[in-house]
Amino acid sequence: MKNRIYLITGAAGFLGSHVCEELLERGERVRALVLNGDKSVKYVPKAVEIVTGDLCDVESLDNFFTVDGETETIVIHCASMVTVDPAYNQKLMDVNVGGTKNIIDQCLKHKECRKLVYVSSTGAIPELPKGQKIKEVYQFTPIDKKKQVGCYSQSKAIATQAVLDAVNERGLNACIVHPSGILGPKDYAVGQTTGVIIQIMNGEMPIGMAGSFNLCDVRDLAHGCVAAADKGRKGQCYILGNKEVTLKEVCRMLKENSQCSTPLFYLPIKLAMKIAGSMEKKAQKTGKMPIMTTFAVYNLDRNNTFDYSKAEQELGYTTRPYEETLQDEVNWLIKEGLIKERTVSRRVAAE
Repeated sequence: MKNRIYLITGAAGFLGSHVCEELLERGERVRALVLNGDKSVKYVPKAVEIVTGDLCDVESLDNFFTVDGETETIVIHCASMVTVDPAYNQKLMDVNVGGTKNIIDQCLKHKECRKLVYVSSTGAIPELPKGQKIKEVYQFTPIDKKKQVGCYSQSKAIATQAVLDAVNERGLNACIVHPSGILGPKDYAVGQTTGVIIQIMNGEMPIGMAGSFNLCDVRDLAHGCVAAADKGRKGQCYILGNKEVTLKEVCRMLKENSQCSTPLFYLPIKLAMKIAGSMEKKAQKTGKMPIMTTFAVYNLDRNNTFDYSKAEQELGYTTRPYEETLQDEVNWLIKEGLIKERTVSRRVAAE
């Protein structure tokens, strides 16, 4: 029986680092691709072998993929560039699309590579009207900018199609996972959702908005990615989602966990969109970033109901309650000193 090593891109990121931990806990060998000079490499578990490289640099990827003749590889491609700006971004396209195509080519070039798991996004899937559950699809181009909103979602859709094309036309053994939003402890880079949690807990969000999210615990997403490597069928897509949750419900759970302050009231979506539009026009004149954007409001207003039953049935994917995730995140944020002491109860701080 050959030796096996898992090759993880984006291993210094929120999800990628948890994927590494999941694999190490079950005794697997793990190699990580990390950008040269990336300070986040310190968050990659110590037992992981580090290879510096760049998704857009084919030669560095060759180093990442190369193993001895007695070893086979499984690739989990977590790396991507993320932005909350919906405008077209060539660098983002180069990384998310071009980088994924380079990964595909390397998987096919290195015959010891047994499988690719591509980490896409639910944003890549065309949005359906509210009231309908969004399910997996298998055709992602041409892009419909009304149903795949923003450059990030569009880049993930194009990259997903590239993986499916490689499966159908070049014989690549690959499957795709579509995580929704991400939540939980150890978000050292403080992504958008973690930043919102910090704002709420520090009393910096006196006014909230109506609308909803679909958020998953990062540990459940990591488990889903590894399960896809184990069980995911060739050419298949799997949504890794959770139950829809409103911002107001998240605030309530945070208050129950920490006794922090929460928004005094929640703007209706239509009013929030109008205010955001005015802020953006003002920002264009001043050059300053608006506090609220129409894209942020859209993400709260869009259909955030996803059908993840296929992942449950085929991968054994499960999600833990939001209360548990938020409690763990609150404790981690307090431990990291990211929450002002006055905003949390002594009971939670003591925990």
